[in-house]
Amino acid sequence: MKKSLDTGSVHPGQARMFKPKPIAALLLLGTVSLAAMAGDAAQAFNIPAQALDSALTELAYQTNLRLLYPADLVGKLRSSPVSGQYTPEQAMQRMLQDSGLTVRKTADDTFTVEPAANAEPRTAATMPAVTVMGKAVYDSTDPYNPDYNLPNASTATKTDTPIMETPFSVQVVSKQVLQDQQVTRLEQGLKNVSGVTVFPGNQGFTDSFIMRGFLNDTTYRDGVLLPTILGGGTTKREVANLERVEVLKGPGSILFGRAEPGGIINMVTKQPLSTPYYSMQQQFGSYDFYRTTIDATAPITDDNSLLYRLNIAYENAGSFRDFVDNERVFVAPVLKWNISEQTQATFEMEYQHFNESPDPGIPPLGNRPANVPIETALHEPLVNKNDGDRVMVGFNWSHQFNNDWKLSHRFTSEFFNFDNRTLFFGSAAANGAVSRSFNLSPETESQRYMNTVNLSGKLTTGFAQHTLLFGFDHFQEDDKIRGNCCTPAPAFNIFNPVYLSTAPQLNSVDRNNYTQSWYGLYFQDQIELPYGWHLLGGFRYDNAEGENHLLGRVTSKEDRISPRGGILWQALPWLSLYGSYTENFGPSSTLFRNDNLILPPQSAQQWEAGLKTEFWDGRLRATLSYFELTKQNIRVPGTTPPLFTPRAVGEAESHGIEFEVTGEILPGWNVITAYAYTPYAEITKDNTNNGGPGNTGKRLFLAPEHSGSVWSTYEFRNTAFKGLKFGAGAVGLDQRQGDSANSYQLPGFLTVGLMTSYEMKIGKSKVTTQFNVDNLLDKEYYSGSNSGNFITIGTPRTFMGSVRVEF
Repeated sequence: MKKSLDTGSVHPGQARMFKPKPIAALLLLGTVSLAAMAGDAAQAFNIPAQALDSALTELAYQTNLRLLYPADLVGKLRSSPVSGQYTPEQAMQRMLQDSGLTVRKTADDTFTVEPAANAEPRTAATMPAVTVMGKAVYDSTDPYNPDYNLPNASTATKTDTPIMETPFSVQVVSKQVLQDQQVTRLEQGLKNVSGVTVFPGNQGFTDSFIMRGFLNDTTYRDGVLLPTILGGGTTKREVANLERVEVLKGPGSILFGRAEPGGIINMVTKQPLSTPYYSMQQQFGSYDFYRTTIDATAPITDDNSLLYRLNIAYENAGSFRDFVDNERVFVAPVLKWNISEQTQATFEMEYQHFNESPDPGIPPLGNRPANVPIETALHEPLVNKNDGDRVMVGFNWSHQFNNDWKLSHRFTSEFFNFDNRTLFFGSAAANGAVSRSFNLSPETESQRYMNTVNLSGKLTTGFAQHTLLFGFDHFQEDDKIRGNCCTPAPAFNIFNPVYLSTAPQLNSVDRNNYTQSWYGLYFQDQIELPYGWHLLGGFRYDNAEGENHLLGRVTSKEDRISPRGGILWQALPWLSLYGSYTENFGPSSTLFRNDNLILPPQSAQQWEAGLKTEFWDGRLRATLSYFELTKQNIRVPGTTPPLFTPRAVGEAESHGIEFEVTGEILPGWNVITAYAYTPYAEITKDNTNNGGPGNTGKRLFLAPEHSGSVWSTYEFRNTAFKGLKFGAGAVGLDQRQGDSANSYQLPGFLTVGLMTSYEMKIGKSKVTTQFNVDNLLDKEYYSGSNSGNFITIGTPRTFMGSVRVEF
């Protein structure tokens, strides 16, 4: 949906006039005379054919002129392309050719769009309601959308609610940010989100993070849970078909079921469009990195009843680390059927093949990472592999009963089959000697099934307007693992590595069947009251059970009711104050301990308060939040051989402040910045040490006190440098604890990145060349640890170039 500019009150028969805010008014004083002079000057235009409404918006934005036209005049008309040197009026006439419309100058900086056959003189005072254009406003799914700041998000409430009306902290990483930073992994995009750092504990082949001090190894795709297998993971998710990433801070299990309390990471995928769009990009970079992506969407039928979208990616890359490389193939077709104006159905599939090298990194030595060359591999090149396939098949449909009520259903199934072979090592001795063991799982199969049904509607009671949500979801997972753990490996020295000449064989085979199943019922009421007040309340009932056969049959069954509530006061159109309380339930089902007992269910509670503000008609948004989060029965990675299975810590707390700014400061100048101050992130009760204090009072591992990032780009417009863009940014963390015992530390770091791109028109295509540099100063740093003996080394300075063609 397109967002309307705030034009003030409009009486019938009167033209809408844009009322600028004070800062905008000062800018307009300096630009009116320029606009008047520009009205007759020729300038370069490059506006492809598209929806006429969008094309007129872009033209008005480029020329700093105002266009007036009846709101329903352009309808579903298409524009003609405009490319070359034209005066603004000539460009408008060219754009409107074949549309049956014309344009007429009514003031120095104002033009009126009207039917070509209408010769009757009209003034602003006699026109019906019109749209006043000053800035391009794009649909969030438009492939050409350059916005960093998106106004709405669905992750926090499962309804398309403006972020300014949501009593929770929500951050969106838009498609344009992902493009400007040349993101190829989810973790690269999430460095733009406050309070989120990478957890590389599964040897670098899963998407796991630390959020508000707590481990989060689950992500979501279009609201559907993507759990890891036995807490260990499979492979990193592909980003080629990502529209954006939405991050809800704090507990979110009331709507999403089994969720970690640090937050929800929801990857929103690209969907079919009624306007044809085709794109191909070739990326190439340091360490033999090559990546090709294709994105295509268009109607299949003339009446737009059938639409498709296809995303394809192929990647082949080496690494700065010895014996580490990867190859990935990804294909994701989507078919949408518009059965009627009220009913739609979508069929989708994803196929992903991965062949990659797990990398355990380096061990600690004393209270710091071992001092070995960053390229030195401590795993075995003839052993380490993660090779497999993933297939996702989904179907969803929705039916709009009327303007108020809608029913939707989403079914998703996912199938994994992979061969995972890794190596564990213990802590290093002063002379570099380290013990190692093999973990060989040549046959792992996993099946997941997820159903979600939502009924949403609106109703009014007195002066209160309600948005209601009733929901049900069910999740089923079945894993079968065949392998062997943990056969001792030959002696090894990190300062003088000698690798095996032959690969080890499986001497014995362990088989484990692992199942889990849960369902949930939830209800939510968003209430809009007079004077800018918004209330939210809801609850969820969870019922979960599981079974594990690794060390003998063990079962679990748990259920719980969890509430959440929030209040928000939008005191001014650009200022919202909010507070919320949320509880979280995260059953540990069949995640076992070394003693073959089930881990207890996890729970959490969070209080949060903050403010949100928007500037310049919503182009720039800032959020400031304070949170207090407490979690019970925290699952932390195991450090005890032979199985290294998780254990539960009694209770931990984190308190902190987060600040984010996203959007457009001035035309062409975008920024996304994030900062988190977490002074308190501590284990308050450790019950893993047979009644002793254990790690009570220790800081949570990988939870920095200070962390932040900033990224900004500037694109030249309406000058001789039009199409040229520059960008720069930095990411920084201070010291983190490497494990729960705080026995070693990872030093803080600051990395710097740069980018430049140039966009040009070649025929009917838009061609963009881009060049990025990451870790410009070639800083040596450590991106994280697994709370044990695996420390991941950060990537040194890298270069990446790309060429993207769109039409």
